[in-house]
Amino acid sequence: MAARMVISFSQSASVREAALVTRAAPNLGLPTPPFDISAMSRRRELGLFLRSRREGLTPEAVGLATGLRRRALGLRREEVAELAGISVDWYTRLEQGRVGSPSTHTLDALARALHLAPAEYAHLQLLIQPHSAPAVPAQRIPAALARVVEQWQYPSYVVNERWDLLAWNDAAAAVFGDFGGQPGECANLLRYMLLDETAQQVFGDTWAEEAQRMVGKFRRLYDQHAGSKAFDALIGDLNDASACFVTWWQRHDIISQGTGRKHLRDQSGILRAFEYLSMHPADAPQLRLALYMPVA
Repeated sequence: MAARMVISFSQSASVREAALVTRAAPNLGLPTPPFDISAMSRRRELGLFLRSRREGLTPEAVGLATGLRRRALGLRREEVAELAGISVDWYTRLEQGRVGSPSTHTLDALARALHLAPAEYAHLQLLIQPHSAPAVPAQRIPAALARVVEQWQYPSYVVNERWDLLAWNDAAAAVFGDFGGQPGECANLLRYMLLDETAQQVFGDTWAEEAQRMVGKFRRLYDQHAGSKAFDALIGDLNDASACFVTWWQRHDIISQGTGRKHLRDQSGILRAFEYLSMHPADAPQLRLALYMPVA
């Protein structure tokens, strides 16, 4: 194991399984019990999400006159409240995280007023649901899943809830490089994409678009794990290290996982086209398996 890495690997000919080392999370100023950290985090994130959607809508998009003097882009709070049929005071406190969860009727009205996409509406519903205490992200994968990664002849990897890379095959390393080569940190897909220069070489001109989409996908996971020190530690590190991440994270974009096509320049410099898909194994739903297939 290289001395500069804080992870260890058990390697076969074509699959690597990372044994993650737990790091102490920084003091993020979160309140201590008896406060419900998760509930407080969800109210804060709900308010920030509503504000981001409000500021991203133009008056024209909802059929309102623009007027001649608007100090900022987007809708005013009173305009959203009127469109949703709720009081301005209550909506203001909702954005500020100072009220409890809205009713289903109010949630539907807000979704219509803000023209939320289906993924955004699902995210809004998630933010008002009570959560159990955040679990520690999984650190191991089932043996059967490891064999799938090993035997898949094209790039494949497995990540946990926080996108820590738990296993990948040689075909993935041939395209993406060695995910575990990030000095002083466990291998993490989002950290790789935002901080590793190799990722920019692999994705080329599409890097910024792909990285921003990844941030939008991770935002959904982050809000599902409100109050998790492991997630907060990762976000804190990325905030300190990546100006792009700070900008994209503050947009509160919500993007669903899915299939698609990517053009990637592998480690030998050859540009290759892949179709990809990701799935959650039935016996390990906290994990996500990614499979890539070449396109002629």
